[in-house]
Amino acid sequence: MSLELDRTFSIAPMLDWTDRHYRYFARLLSSKALLYTEMVTTGAILHGRGDYLAYNREEHPLALQLGGSNPEDLAKCAALAAQRGYDEVNLNVGCPSDRVQNGRFGACLMAEPALVAECVDAMKQVVDIPVTVKTRIGIDEQDSYEFLTDFIDTVQAKGCSAFTIHARKAWLQGLSPKENREIPPLDYARVYRLKQDYPGLNISLNGGITSLEQAKTHLAHLDGVMVGREAYQNPYMLAEVDSRLCGVTAPALSREEVIDKMLPYIEAHLATGGRLNHITRHIIGLFQGLPGSRGWRRYLSENAHRPGADTRVVRQALQTMQAGI
Repeated sequence: MSLELDRTFSIAPMLDWTDRHYRYFARLLSSKALLYTEMVTTGAILHGRGDYLAYNREEHPLALQLGGSNPEDLAKCAALAAQRGYDEVNLNVGCPSDRVQNGRFGACLMAEPALVAECVDAMKQVVDIPVTVKTRIGIDEQDSYEFLTDFIDTVQAKGCSAFTIHARKAWLQGLSPKENREIPPLDYARVYRLKQDYPGLNISLNGGITSLEQAKTHLAHLDGVMVGREAYQNPYMLAEVDSRLCGVTAPALSREEVIDKMLPYIEAHLATGGRLNHITRHIIGLFQGLPGSRGWRRYLSENAHRPGADTRVVRQALQTMQAGI
């Protein structure tokens, strides 16, 4: 397992979206994109009843994003992640939700850089895989460049050499998580400046990126870009990531080829008691922008949740789209 991950393009951790089914689907589209799990709390991993570290081996390279602020618990979870074969552990210092703040993790930790550094150090002591941080450019009224660099200085001193920066500050009170993704203005120049001032760090940019053209513009200044909602809602954009951003010459799969490769995966999921819509909700945007895509979406939406729904629903949805119904 290489410790030098290619961070040119990554897909953001998104709660309820980037589960293992979506990640399997995304990997069919891009062999190079670095994939992230949804944020998983240390409490869920250490005390929950489910297996919160499960993934498909095809998903590599894959990073586990952790939510927490107890160095000992984070170290335990990082060690488990390394044992399970994850390629990276990432600490969430960017989520602004009330629930996350009440658990003393997420974006509120920007105000406690020494604690974040302690958490990073504790994890690095027990794993050989990279330990990274995803954060914002600031929080509330603490949004100066100096506040950001003080945070970076403190955390990098404990060995964190890769940061993903969401180029908006977070308002911890008064805005919902959705509003925090849209209302605070983007400040790409601040992230560019950070890379200029810290050339030895790997700096990736997150926030507001909706096309690979935009991604290429940012990559002229930075080490990587992280795309969230656009990569989920318009997933076929991932099919050009390898060739346009990562120098891969092999042709991408067509949309229809992706569906063909998803069918055995869906059948295996159904055979273990899973439901069809657990997976089809992630692939519903595959044909976005093409003639007949509305028929594809409508057929899946109306039929995938029904009892006994299986791969015949997916095949019929494809036929419906191709017939332009």
